Amino acid sequence: MGQVQTYEDVIFSWFDHFHANPEVSWKEVETTKKIASILNEMKIPYKTFSDVTGLVAEIGQGEDVIAVRADIDALWQEVDGAMRANHSCGHDANISMVLGALLKLKDERLNKRIRFIFQPAEETGGGAIEMVKRGVIDDVTHLFGVHLRPIEELPYGKVTPAIHHGAALFLSGSIHGVDAHGARPHQGKNAIDIVVAIQQMLKSIYIDPFEVYSAKLTKVVADGGSINIIPGNATFSIDVRAQKNAILDVLQDRINEGLKQISNMYQTEIEWYWNDKTPGAEVSDEATKLAWDAVKEKLGEEYLAGPIQTPGSDDFHFYTVLKPNLKAAMLGIGADLAPGLHHPKMTFKKEAIIVGANALTATLLKAANK
Repeated sequence: MGQVQTYEDVIFSWFDHFHANPEVSWKEVETTKKIASILNEMKIPYKTFSDVTGLVAEIGQGEDVIAVRADIDALWQEVDGAMRANHSCGHDANISMVLGALLKLKDERLNKRIRFIFQPAEETGGGAIEMVKRGVIDDVTHLFGVHLRPIEELPYGKVTPAIHHGAALFLSGSIHGVDAHGARPHQGKNAIDIVVAIQQMLKSIYIDPFEVYSAKLTKVVADGGSINIIPGNATFSIDVRAQKNAILDVLQDRINEGLKQISNMYQTEIEWYWNDKTPGAEVSDEATKLAWDAVKEKLGEEYLAGPIQTPGSDDFHFYTVLKPNLKAAMLGIGADLAPGLHHPKMTFKKEAIIVGANALTATLLKAANK
């Protein structure tokens, strides 16, 4: 006779599967199929999409709808010398925590419907937008998310009812100068000189010191093909972050103006475009209090930690930007996660998945029966 699996065993088996089978953004085909098979086993109705990965499940009754989102994609990064998909952001744990909450809630008496959104492509910043386009939050009043936190933000055994992510924006650019012989620099337009000017421009942006922000070059490629050739052409990337969306907009304007001035000063064409804007958190006080009270009542006050701010970003906050009346909060789960999110060898205490599933279950139950 086989051994009966405990609740924890089931969740860990789900996590082990997702961890061993990562898929990058928009290619989460097998991940979507696996989630669907789990929902089939639980006899939970769900909806897939013909043109994108991901799926949406729902339980409960009534006109009012609350929702929870799990991101399902992995990163593409170098691990042990080889490029591959890798769940170094913990989305495998996020899926498992949300499925764990669904498993506990499916037989509960609920006064509202609870929608479970298994969203693709968080890492590329477009998944939430596509879910909104498909109407998955049109009738939703409250939205919750969940994510493991690095050890420096939250230790194992602690749960925060709200993560205040920062806003992020990325720039890709190119410089179109003129190559020159190393002995005759006056005959060319040195792309490296322009890159240095861009670096100095970024370091000369000053905003209120009480605001949290940064702007930095993250990639520069300039190569004339030989040591004695001064390169005229280069490509570059800039990573821009701020805790507030308004400050991010100021940084974008300053950088646009700075690049125009540098182009004029060096009489050299610079092209650039902005991509993958991720908004900062717009956290609902009501949703935060619901999560706070639920964790306190069901897990105990010793599990509670206050809301945290993080310089990282998450496309979860597109939901509130695109639907301003939505009351949303993302729970953070302490897991002794190290060295950090997106590190190729990121590790954490697996037991944190159970803590997260329990915290999420309590929060969704309280919100559904409010």
